[in-house]
Amino acid sequence: MKLEIYSDIICPWCYIGKVRLDKALKTLGGKVDFKVVWRPFELNPSMPAEGMDRKEYRTCKFGSWERSLEMDKEITAKAAADGLTFHLEKLTRTPNTFNGHRLLWYAEKSADKAGIQEETEKDIQDTIAELLFQRYFCEAADIGDINVLTEVAVEAGLDKTEVQAFLLSDEGVAEVKAEAQRGIRLGISGVPAFVLEGDVIASGAQTPEHFIELLTRVYANYSA
Repeated sequence: MKLEIYSDIICPWCYIGKVRLDKALKTLGGKVDFKVVWRPFELNPSMPAEGMDRKEYRTCKFGSWERSLEMDKEITAKAAADGLTFHLEKLTRTPNTFNGHRLLWYAEKSADKAGIQEETEKDIQDTIAELLFQRYFCEAADIGDINVLTEVAVEAGLDKTEVQAFLLSDEGVAEVKAEAQRGIRLGISGVPAFVLEGDVIASGAQTPEHFIELLTRVYANYSA
């Protein structure tokens, strides 16, 4: 069954949620069989293509830079409890994430063309999601930069020349926008949101224990 995760790659709770979901799926092992697929949600849909100075953007969004720093400190502590080391103090820009979502779409769709087996396809897209989160939150990289996106894709096993050509084209633009609109039609207004067979089954970064209970229950219901 397809377990779709609507997320944005600059959403800290999406990264934390991924870590917790991975723990749950590892614990469950062969008791459930889900294909995890990443879907687009833009927290900042009006963000300029080149991104914005992070201090300027977050001061405007949250009322003050001091409030932004307090929030960074809080989420860094939350992430640390799940084994993640955030370095938000090193971030200088808030990126536009649309090309990152296009890359995730490309990773899913390119498998058929490359003759990659389904299990490998899933791993490539999930690996790219993990790397994008890691680059942004832990390494303070500008994941709106095409060069950074290309590096991530190559590390995940995709062809550099093909990825560069894709990112410089308009391929996938309409499709990613359509997938984002589908999320809105499903009633998703915040992320992460987890969708199974077209139904939203959870929102937010659930604990591993909650994921285990939830996934066991819904797997039994949907596969009955």
